[in-house]
Amino acid sequence: MSASKSFLQAIQERRTIYALNNQSPKSDKEITELVKQVVLHVPSSFNSQSSRLVVLLKKEHEKFWDSVKEVLKTMVPEDQFGATENKINGFRAGYGTVLFFEDPVPVQGLQKAFPLYAHHFPDWSEHTSAMHQYALWVALEAEGFGANLQHYNPIIDRKAQETWNVPLDWKLRAQLVFGGKAGEPSEKSFKPIEERLFVHGAEE
Repeated sequence: MSASKSFLQAIQERRTIYALNNQSPKSDKEITELVKQVVLHVPSSFNSQSSRLVVLLKKEHEKFWDSVKEVLKTMVPEDQFGATENKINGFRAGYGTVLFFEDPVPVQGLQKAFPLYAHHFPDWSEHTSAMHQYALWVALEAEGFGANLQHYNPIIDRKAQETWNVPLDWKLRAQLVFGGKAGEPSEKSFKPIEERLFVHGAEE
C-alpha cells in the first residue's frame, strides 16, 4: 500500500469506477505482488485458505470479456444486445481482471472435521471470498487504480475454467475489473449512521 494513503483513507476513497482505461499506474510485477499479499494475509474461516485468485492482464483480460460477450450474445435478444455489448466493452477497456474462485475441497474437509458446524462452512466460504474481494479492491485503490466488481458467474464459469486451466469444481464468485481511472465515480449517498451503528459500553 502506498505510504501516501492510510488504510482508512483507502477505504473511504474506494468506489465503483466504471470509466477505466488500460493504463496501469503499477508494473505487472507490482500488481502480482499486491495480489499475492492479499491471498497470503486475508483471513479465512477456520484458516480454510479456500480462495483461489486468477489474475488476467492485458490481452488475457480482453480475452475474458470477449468470451463473456460471446456467451451473452446467445442469451440476450438481438435488439437489446447493443446496450449489453457497450457495457462489456467498458469492462474490456480496463487493464486487468481478477477472477475469485472458491475451492470446495478445504471446505468439505472442514465439514467432515467439524460436523457440528458443517452447515455453516459453505456460508463461511462465501465470507472468505468476500473478504478477499474487498481487501484487494481497497489495495488497488491505495495504489491508484480504479475498479468495479462484477458477477457474470455462473454463465462464464465453464468457458473461463477451460481457457485458463482452472479445476472444474472450483466455484467462480466474482470478477474484479481494474485499470487506470478514466472518469469519476457517481455521488455516494449514506443512510443515517444511527440506523446502522450501535455502540454499548463506550465512555464519553
